[in-house]
Order: sequence, then C-alpha cells, then structure tokens
Amino acid sequence: MSSATVSDDDGYTVTSDFEDYHSDDDASVDMDYDYELTEDYELGDEAHKQHLKAHEIEFRVVPLSDILAEQSAATTQVAGILGLSAENASALLRIFKWNKEKLLERYMESPEDILQRAGVVLNPVQALAWHPPNDFLCAICFGDDSTGSPFGLRCGHFFCHACYEQYVTQKVVEEGECRDILCPESGCSVVMDEQAIRRTVKPTAIEKYQRLQDRAYVSDVDSLRWCPAPNCENAVECRLPHSCFTMVVPTVLCTCGGKFCFGCSLDDHQPAPCGLVKLWQKKCADDSETANWIMTHTKECSNCQSTIEKNGGCNHMTCRKCRHEFCWVCLGSWTEHGTNGYSCNRFEDSLSPDVQDQKAKSRASLERYLHYYNRFTNHEHSANLDQDLYVQTEKTMEDMQRTSELSWIEVQFLKEAVDVLTSSRTTLRWTYAFAFYLASSNQTTLFEDNQRDLEVAVEALSELVEKPLGRDNIADLKAQVLDKAVYVRGRREVLLEDAAKGLAEGRWEFLAPIANPAAR
Repeated sequence: MSSATVSDDDGYTVTSDFEDYHSDDDASVDMDYDYELTEDYELGDEAHKQHLKAHEIEFRVVPLSDILAEQSAATTQVAGILGLSAENASALLRIFKWNKEKLLERYMESPEDILQRAGVVLNPVQALAWHPPNDFLCAICFGDDSTGSPFGLRCGHFFCHACYEQYVTQKVVEEGECRDILCPESGCSVVMDEQAIRRTVKPTAIEKYQRLQDRAYVSDVDSLRWCPAPNCENAVECRLPHSCFTMVVPTVLCTCGGKFCFGCSLDDHQPAPCGLVKLWQKKCADDSETANWIMTHTKECSNCQSTIEKNGGCNHMTCRKCRHEFCWVCLGSWTEHGTNGYSCNRFEDSLSPDVQDQKAKSRASLERYLHYYNRFTNHEHSANLDQDLYVQTEKTMEDMQRTSELSWIEVQFLKEAVDVLTSSRTTLRWTYAFAFYLASSNQTTLFEDNQRDLEVAVEALSELVEKPLGRDNIADLKAQVLDKAVYVRGRREVLLEDAAKGLAEGRWEFLAPIANPAAR
C-alpha cells in the first residue's frame, strides 16, 4: 500500500494512506489533487506537526532488540541506584510495571515489604534452603528423591527436584506465567525468584520464561503495544494518554505492514472509536437482537399469553398449550371469525395503544439495526472478495507485461488500486457502525453525504479493477484506475478527517455512552 511516512527527531512516524492533499473548509466538497500515489518525506519536528492530520497520531515502531535494550537500561539504572544485582532490580521493576520513579519512591519508604513482594532475598543463603529435613518425604509424589537433591525456598517447604521441575515447567510453558510463581505448598505466599526458577527447569523452559518476560514488559508499559500480526516481533509506542481514546481513533502501522488500533489492538476501525466498536460488536453478538426478533415476529395467545410463531400460511392458529383457536391477523377468536360484523380490520382496535406502540417501536428498531448491519456485513464480505483479487491481480499484471511495453513496476498500479479498495471498504464498513449510534442532526447528514460519496467512488473503482484487459485498452485502463484510485483516497481522507475533527471537537452526539476500553 502506498503511504507517506514522516519521521521526527525522536523516531516517531505518521503513516497515511493518502498523501499531501490540500483540504477544503467544506468536508463534503470535491478537491483537486496533484501528487503521485507514493511520496516519502523526511521533515523536521515543526514540519512534522504541521503535516499531522486530525485522524493521524504520532507513534514509533519498536523492534524486539530495542525492547530488550530498554529493559536492560532501566534495570542497570535501578540496580546502580539501589545497589542490587541486575536480576533483583528487574524483579522489582516488574512488580511496578517498569515505573522506575514509583519503585524508587516506594522502596525508600519500605524496602523489606517491596523485596518480599517481589520474592527477592538479598542474602543468597536465605533465598534457597539447601538442607532439607533428615526424614524428607516429597508431599507431591511421596518419594524420598533418592535420584536428586530435594529443593525448597526460604519458607522451608521441600519437594523432590522432579516434582518442582514439573510444577514450574507447567506454570511457564503451559500456563504462560512468568511472575508470581509461588511455592507449590498450598497456602504458601513465597514467590520464586528468577534464580530459583533457573535452578529447577530445563533450558527450553528458561527460554520460554525469558520470552514471556519480554512480552510482559510490553504489556506492563502503557505506551507500548505488541503488533498483533502473525510472526511479528515488533511493538508500537504511542505516548498519547489513554483518556483521549474516546476522542481519537489511534490507528498505527507496523513496519511489517500490519495496521491496527493502538487503543484496543483490533484491526483498523476508523472512524469508529474503540468504545463504539465494543458496543457494536456486543450488539451484533448479543441475544438482545434475538429477543427483538421474537418481539417483532411472534405474537401471544389471546387466551393464555403463550408466545407463538407462525409456521405456515394459514391464519387459523391453535395454541398448543391451551388449545385456544384464534386468528393470527387480528388475534380474535376463530369461532367468531368470518361472522357478520366481524373483520380483521378490527386488529388495531383489539390491541391496547401501549401494545401497539411497543410493537411498532420494536419493528422500527429492528429495521434500523438491520439497515446498518446488512451494509456493515456487505462491505466486510466485499473487502474479503477484494482480497481474493490479489492473486488474480498478480496474474493480470503478468499478462499486461507480456502484452504491452509496460515494465513490472509500471503495472503495480493495479495492485495499489486493490490496496485502496481494501482500506476504503474497511473504512466504509465501520462508518455504518459509527452512523448507527449517531443521533440525527445536520452534522449526521454531512457525514452520510461523505459516506455516500466514498461508497460511489469505491464501487466505480471496483468495476475498473475487475474490468477485462485487452491489448488495446491497457494504457487507457491504467489512466482510469490511477485517476479513480486517487479520487477514492481523497474521499476516504475527507470522511476520516471530518469524523476525527468531530470527535476531537465533541461535535458528534451519540445515542449511547462511549466508554474507553483502553485502560488496563
């Protein structure tokens, strides 16, 4: 995917799917664009701030090597200040989630409590009890450990080495635990330090233990998130306070190509904020929609009030519970149905105003939900189909190379157009979740106008990409695809900018409170 990358002195970057456009005051007005699909920037801090758009945030991709270096630097600094070993300093830092200032403050107040909480014993002789009782019997396997030395912590609870190894290995390898591994004795609160763990397990488990510690470091630091892409070992740093994630959608792009939300680690869901996404996902999966369907598509027996669903075309209903016969249309007794003076047009009068109002509201609510949900899932499905175009596009580009004078680089426009389609459909998908919770207003109308413009442009580009290629129309198709891809990028940018500014300014009024799920 083409992108513009901006770097500042601290290594922070901003990545955008749409480059160097000049915005108009009216978010719904078309604009002129004069730039290439891909353009790289190396700007100073001041220029970087000017380039930052409303829907973009500052972030930095942090490789695993830098993560390890940052841990080592923090450990060395704390170890030097407190006069501890690097191993003990890292243990203390982990329980304070690598907050050096907070650790040093609390340590100066009560060093004994902090050391005990971390399972750190400064006297090595006290850390491990090397002399088990003469009548030792392992409380787990009831053996006397004739093949190895019993093992125990300062608490004095001894177990055979094999049982200890199995216990710690299970904690590390199977349960993924790397901290707060307690003595195996039931009710004992003594924490195993790193030295004890390394003495009890094999090298493979120690490697897993170290990897878990590295991952725990990123989980502990609020400004870091692991990239969720498969097999990626990068983290992303964003220094925005989490309290602002209700006002901005913190989308970041890893160097591996993975694009995700820093706030909730889900795939990119601009323009919908994290709290709204959580509400929408819950609504789509919640049984409340099933209850809504029952309210809309079922009726109650007029005799015993049992819920009944119609399973045939005949309106003559018989309740299975009380055997009462009634008309599905008007709920009147079937024995009177069709007699003089009786008609189904009495249906409205036969229901109380409260019941009529409840059913009407339920139907209207369901119809509104289905309107947005169907369009949400349609763009999701279309985005998946567009992904399938990648394979087809590669073959098409090879055919274009053979049948024209275009080089491999020159035919990349088709693949870039598919990238534009995929990102735009993802945006359109989440605009329907966003619009579902928007209260009706003039601002909502503007948002829907931008949504419509992007949708029309996306469908036009999709038709061009799927258009059959011929030897005579390659140059013309390339020009059309390039023009339309740039236009689609522009419409997507306009929509995202307007939505982001509305969030930042508090312009949008939502039908439900938007919580902040980023707090950990």
